[in-house]
Amino acid sequence: MPYCAKCGTMVPDGAAACPSCGQAQASTASTSSGGGLAPNIAGALAYIWIIAIIWLVLEPYNKDRFVRFHAFQSLALTVAWFGFYMVLAFIPIIGWVLIPFAMLGGLALWIFCLYKAYNNEQFKLPVIGDWAMSQAG
Repeated sequence: MPYCAKCGTMVPDGAAACPSCGQAQASTASTSSGGGLAPNIAGALAYIWIIAIIWLVLEPYNKDRFVRFHAFQSLALTVAWFGFYMVLAFIPIIGWVLIPFAMLGGLALWIFCLYKAYNNEQFKLPVIGDWAMSQAG
């Protein structure tokens, strides 16, 4: 199911307008004829941070709110994950013991977000998701 470009609500396939805000929806035929990946694939690939940066600059994907949301959330998750790892690295002994668990937890969260994007779900992480939603528009 596609998402409304104005409010982000899921819009049933073939609907002319968003059921929540009434915004007219572009037909799926015009978006798919332009080429490129499906939004769920592009959103899932956005969890590879370098691809997230590419999606934010590349033309068909930087216009899609769903893809932009996942690209911003991916970048914020990468920065937060790296920051947390660095904090643990500077804590002697206890931090060093916790690093492998933090890495596995971060990897599991990353895979979960990738899976949600692939299933056309706009899963928001607690703080990061709100920021990503505001950046996506």
